[in-house]
Formats: sequence, C-alpha cells, structure tokens
Amino acid sequence: MNEKRVNSDIQKIMECCKIVAEILDTMGEMVKPGISTLALNSKAEEIIRRNNASPAFKGYSVPGLPPFPAAICASVNSCIVHGIPREDVVLKEGDIIGVDVGVGKHGFFGDAARTYAVGMISSKAKSLMEVTKTSLMKGIKQAVAGGTVGNISHAIGSYVTKKGYFVADRLTGHGVGRNLHEDPIIPNIGVRGHGKRLREGMTLAIEPMVNIGTNRVNEIGWEFYVADNSLSAHFEHTILITDDEPLILTQ
Repeated sequence: MNEKRVNSDIQKIMECCKIVAEILDTMGEMVKPGISTLALNSKAEEIIRRNNASPAFKGYSVPGLPPFPAAICASVNSCIVHGIPREDVVLKEGDIIGVDVGVGKHGFFGDAARTYAVGMISSKAKSLMEVTKTSLMKGIKQAVAGGTVGNISHAIGSYVTKKGYFVADRLTGHGVGRNLHEDPIIPNIGVRGHGKRLREGMTLAIEPMVNIGTNRVNEIGWEFYVADNSLSAHFEHTILITDDEPLILTQ
C-alpha cells in the first residue's frame, strides 16, 4: 500500500476518533445523579448521526447472542464492560460508570472508553479509576514500532498488580481500523518481548479493565460483571503507532 493511501486511511480513522472523543467529552458533562443510561445512549447516537457516522456497536453480532441494541456500552459499578443502556438504570450519587463507544465512517472505525464519577465517590473508587487510567497510559507508552504486544500487556498488568488490583479475565484490547475488532489481540497482562511485533502505521485500541476484588468475571448475556460484585473501571484509547511516540487519536 502506498504512503498516500496509508495517510488517507489514517485520516479516516482519525475522523472517527474525533467523533468518539466528542461523545466521551459530552458524556462527562451529562453524567450526574438522576440521569438514565438510556439518556446517555440517546445523546451519543444523536452526536454520531449528526456527524454522518454510524454507531459501531449497534447491531454488532457475536455467535449465541442477539445483536447489541445500543450505540454505547454503559457499565455501572460492578459491570466491567458491555453494559446495555436502560431507562430503569438511573445513576445515583457515588456510582461509577464506564462508557465505551465505537464510531464508523468511510469504512473505518474508532473506539474508546472512559470511566466517570457520579457526584462524590468513595476514595476506593477514585483510586481504582486513577490506577486504571494510569495503567492505560503506561501501556500506550510501550506502543512503539519494533516493540511487541507483550510489552504493552506487561506494562499494564504489572502496574495493576503492583497496586493491588486485578486485570479482568478474558477481556482484551485489539487492533482497530477497517473493522471494529482486528488483530492483534492485546491482553492486559503478559510478558515483555512476546506477541506480535508492532509496526509504524498500526492503529490499536488499548483498554485495561481493572477490578478491585478479583480477576474473575461472570458473563450474563452481553454484560460482564466482577465475580465478587466489587467495582470495576475501564479506560480505552485508539492510538496510532508512528516513527516516534504513539499518537492518541481519541482525546
């Protein structure tokens, strides 16, 4: 593929990521006690449609489950990921909520997530969010040409473990570009030097999902919960590997 084509493709991914960032900024302004997760979803889809894009999660299919019904995943407290927005799930003071959103446009995709505090939250919830966000940034720092996926995984997992938290089982980051989910799979725990070699021009969705009490998960339909009902946080960015430092596209 020639350089001009690559640059054109990257520009399209960046456009998707800009919409993702706009949505997540807006979610941060809207998250407060008394709002339903369905209201957050409606606003997110409105922003996507206004930008002549498509909600990448809505209608997404995996074997054995009905198509995902919403534009965002809205995961409250012990829900790790893939929380389905509902009118009767109303945020209350002290909750935390992870919002994950994917956007498609021009045949390309962007994907990111943030966890938000609902009003005043506990110190343990605040610490969990800080550790998760920091682990993401440590992983991103390892996303350099010539490195390996294992370098990213090790940076995330070793930091989370050192801080006394748990990486959620079976949930990983991934490549993103022409498809919402592409190779390589990016685990949140791993060994330096192992895994796929990273190349300039790759776009990756790196996303630690971190639990307070256990790494074990319960899967209920689309939704993943911490097995002991402790809190979970989720942060994700789509990044571009360059000839220098990785470029975060979804901030």
